[in-house]
Amino acid sequence: MSTSAHTRTVISCALLVAALGAGVTACGSHGSPLADEPYDAADQISFNGLPDDGKKADPDKPIEVTAQGDGRITDVTAVDATGRHVAGELAADGSRWHSTAPLAANAHYTVRVSTEDEDGAPGRRTVTFDTSQPKITKRLGVTFGPGSGVFGVGQPITAKLNQEIKDKAQRAVVERALRVDSFPAVVGSWYWVDGKELHYRPREYWPAHATVQVHSNLDGVRISDRLWGGTAKPLKITTGDRIEAVTDASSHQMTVYKNGAVINEIPVTTGKPGFETRNGVKVVLEKQSFVRMRGTTVGIAEGSSDSYDLPVYYATRVTWSGEYVHAAPWSVGSQGSANVSHGCTGMSTSNAEWFFDTIHQGDIVKVVNSNGDPMEPFGNGFGDWNVDWNKWRTGSALANGTPDAAEPQVAPRLQPAAV
Repeated sequence: MSTSAHTRTVISCALLVAALGAGVTACGSHGSPLADEPYDAADQISFNGLPDDGKKADPDKPIEVTAQGDGRITDVTAVDATGRHVAGELAADGSRWHSTAPLAANAHYTVRVSTEDEDGAPGRRTVTFDTSQPKITKRLGVTFGPGSGVFGVGQPITAKLNQEIKDKAQRAVVERALRVDSFPAVVGSWYWVDGKELHYRPREYWPAHATVQVHSNLDGVRISDRLWGGTAKPLKITTGDRIEAVTDASSHQMTVYKNGAVINEIPVTTGKPGFETRNGVKVVLEKQSFVRMRGTTVGIAEGSSDSYDLPVYYATRVTWSGEYVHAAPWSVGSQGSANVSHGCTGMSTSNAEWFFDTIHQGDIVKVVNSNGDPMEPFGNGFGDWNVDWNKWRTGSALANGTPDAAEPQVAPRLQPAAV
């Protein structure tokens, strides 16, 4: 029985090989011009913008490829040694391709041109060239934040520039070169806080246990007549569990979630009338095991009825103006029933120690049902998540100021695009 099965297998394989052989013969070089090896298309195309004397090309000048005779261009890719593609446009009739994005200075480029003749036979031409150093040496530096490490799922990415960029077209050049890659992938966008700072966040919080890598492709890229891109140190962070602490100021309770499940409910006190805690989403900025808190640092006159000078333990900071979640043993009698603080969220020492050990930089601390002002989006910590996604998109120079434009990081590329 095993012999018979083996014989059938051998015969089947033989038939398969015969069929494949027939297929190869039918699809040989005489069956279709597409199967031919590409011919040298040097006589069918010409390059404009590239020096023919061995000198370096001017990065300010575009590349132009033109078809000659009866042939036509079918595809062009231009990429430098670091993998950066040059965006370009191909005419509908295949007669011309030209670059639409600036070249990088002091770079080595490879341009591959595919063509076909009047019979449909494929041709190919590859050229390489170097670009010269820019005459202007002023460089745009970029510093990414928050720094390498493990962060909560609410941590925005920041990019701080050493030169102010006001022009929207120049902002688009900069933003296009600042790359954020998340694994698993997310939909996200940059937002220009001002001319020298951008923030990047996803539509929703980062996934738990994600890897986020940030880098700049600006080096050698022309931004303006007087400014070129410089180098930037890349950034890699990972996220931990999804930790969210939600405080209901009206019920005086904090509920802490880990990956969507409740892990603790804590009685708290928040800001009293005149010192109400800010509503909205905040991101943990830092943790300090001990802080000396003085009323004078938040504008309370020394010696007044609201003046204070206290040693505070297990302090988790959520705004630069002085809002913390911390141990407040002096208000235990009011925790869970009344709001008596000067804006911070207070809890017992044991609960504050547990919270301090559970929460991390970048985790979410949200306050609802407070009579306080809404959390500022920028300037007092990370209030980025309080900006509606559609509004956030209008802060991108690549979304053309419209919330419904294609996502900058996931837009389809019909032509080679700068990366």
